[in-house]
Amino acid sequence: MRVALLILLGLAIGVVGTANVMSLLAQRNPMPTAIMHTMDYHMASLKQAVKAQHCDATQTARHLLRLQSTATDILPVFGIHEKNFVDFANRLQTHLQQATLANPASCAALATALRPINQTCDDCHRQYR
Repeated sequence: MRVALLILLGLAIGVVGTANVMSLLAQRNPMPTAIMHTMDYHMASLKQAVKAQHCDATQTARHLLRLQSTATDILPVFGIHEKNFVDFANRLQTHLQQATLANPASCAALATALRPINQTCDDCHRQYR
């Protein structure tokens, strides 16, 4: 009986310890997740505007500028120095800069500007997610 109680106590302590360690590991660096959530928010807003056919030039410019600004944080925050990852990040920044400079005023122009951005995101996520 005493041995069974000690084994049960050891298992309980092990479960609690494992849960605490896993929680700490998950909270290690929230920045990569935060960057992806921020970019997802702005991309979803732009996609929704195109879908609803309500593309306000001011709102579009604001979302594109925030995407461009956030994209500059990808390389330092993720800390991945593989050539492919760096190429994806640079390509994304280039496409965002082109979209921002194009200043799409219509939904058709915005949809055209978003295509290469979406493709770059999809290609990178396919390899690194």
